[in-house]
Amino acid sequence: MNKLIKKSLKLILPLLLGGFILFWVYRDFDFARAGNVLIFEMNWWWMLVSLIFGVFSHVFRGWRWKQTLAPLGAYPKTSNCVNAIFISYAANLVLPRVGEVSRCGVLSKYDGVSFSKSLGTVVTERLIDSLCVILITAVTFMLQLPVFKRFFEETGTNMDSIGELFTSVHLYIILFCLIGIAVLLYYLVRTLSFFEKVKGIVLNVWEGILSLRHVKNIPLFILYTFLIWFCYFMQFYVAFYCFDFTTDLGILAGLVMFVGGSFAVIVPTPNGAGPWHFAVISMMMLYGVDATNAGIFALLVHGIQTFLVVLLGVYGMAALPFTNKKQNV
Repeated sequence: MNKLIKKSLKLILPLLLGGFILFWVYRDFDFARAGNVLIFEMNWWWMLVSLIFGVFSHVFRGWRWKQTLAPLGAYPKTSNCVNAIFISYAANLVLPRVGEVSRCGVLSKYDGVSFSKSLGTVVTERLIDSLCVILITAVTFMLQLPVFKRFFEETGTNMDSIGELFTSVHLYIILFCLIGIAVLLYYLVRTLSFFEKVKGIVLNVWEGILSLRHVKNIPLFILYTFLIWFCYFMQFYVAFYCFDFTTDLGILAGLVMFVGGSFAVIVPTPNGAGPWHFAVISMMMLYGVDATNAGIFALLVHGIQTFLVVLLGVYGMAALPFTNKKQNV
């Protein structure tokens, strides 16, 4: 019964957290206006370009993953690596962070790759992704420092605004996000403590983590990493051209919002729903976009990109049995 309750909480809490933040952000929103923009005003050609970048970000991640598996003596099919990535992102919509486990299960089933070793390579990937986010954040902050300084000079700060902070709903949203991260870290620690009880599995995971040291073509690995994050950014930035009210936003504004969104998705909600909207809307308003249009952008872009993740996940699940048909006979 306790296990059932824990599993239920893992599924329900992220949904409640994301749902609460979405409800608050869009509590007075004009959804009819958003529907009108979606049907009549949005440039679907630019959205298609944005989605193409989204697809290639997954493809490059699959190629890079295969490269990190080679030092472990694992040589899965390239298509299996890519389809596993498609499935993992779709799985994260159901239960945040479960995708990392599901993709290892795909290679274990179709290519006989050690689950624990491949899980170690996933840990390595996440560490590298974290370093990339930190690097992008540092560069963006330095490039946009004059903007932030000018913003504080023009708006100023006083004790009244600080007092209002503690009575603001914004504070409680941030607190809920921090609680969500704390819950995620708790379960990660519990998972690691479980692995510590099984020495063989721990050693395999550790071997997977260290696989990066033996990657043969480091320049190619770096290129894949750059292309992954380039595609992530372009998927977001190109979406500016889908709407009249964001077309004039520059690339630096895109970087600021991209960084904010990247940190927001750390909160364990399905595809960052809620925290991502809150971060993007808040930062877009900083660049002069009104609240309604910023809300429309976040709602439509996130919704369409999430639909793409679902489609790719369905494709991956459907394609795997066919691409491995001979192997299964």
